[in-house]
This record gives sequence, structure tokens and C-alpha cells, in this order.
Amino acid sequence: MGEGCIASDQPLRPASATTITDCFVLRIEKDAMLNVLHREHVFSDLFVAYLVGRYNQTQADLVDQLFNSAEKRLARTLLLLARFGKEGRSENVVPKISQETLAEMVGTTRARINFFMNRFRQLGLIDYNGGGLEVHSSLLDIVLHE
Repeated sequence: MGEGCIASDQPLRPASATTITDCFVLRIEKDAMLNVLHREHVFSDLFVAYLVGRYNQTQADLVDQLFNSAEKRLARTLLLLARFGKEGRSENVVPKISQETLAEMVGTTRARINFFMNRFRQLGLIDYNGGGLEVHSSLLDIVLHE
């Protein structure tokens, strides 16, 4: 969030972020960030790797939005939120998230999200538990099925 300000002098940027868990936000002034990037090469390498990852994610999101149905986009979003397939992850539970937030992330309406979530639950692809949403690996079938 906000890394675009490093390359631009525009006072306003069309970016926003929504958290799904409690978090802390640290504001770093542009000059301070540029100074650290020039002085600290290890940090600079990590930051460049982060930017490349963000670029790749943005490209994947664009392709997803252009070529996939809302149902597939929701399945992909849930798998990403559950960090499915990430190393060191033993459970696939998404923290509590509203259908409105999911609709914004997927690019559809809350009613469509509700329809797909009920369908995923009926098919046994997801389960609701007290703390969040459990995503089963079988949800991959929605994403991979043509």
C-alpha cells in the first residue's frame, strides 16, 4: 500500500487498502524511504522483490478479472486469503470477512457472493466455523476446471 508514491510526485494516488484482521500501519515519509533504499542494500533487495511480487499479482488479478467468471474469481480469492499452498501453512482458515468486502475484492455484487458462498458450502468446498471460514483444497477444482 502506497509504494507508488516513490516513483511519483502526485499528491493523491488512487489506491486504498482494507484489512481483514487487526493490524498496525506505519507511515514512512518518501524522503526517509528513499534514503533507506539507497543506504541499506539488503532492505533494498527485499523491497524490489516485494515490488516484483506485487507486479506479478497485479497481472494475475487483471487476467483473472478479464477472463474468469465471478465464481472462479471468488474461489481464487478465497484460496489466496487462506494462503492455500503456502509453505508453513497447516490450516486453510480465512479470518472473518464480510460478503461486501469479498464482493469488492472479486468485482461483483454481495448477492452474487452470497449465492456462490452458499453453493460452495453445499458442495462441501468450504465450511463456516466460529472464527472464520475453512477453505478445502477441493475448491481448487472450481479454479482449475474449464
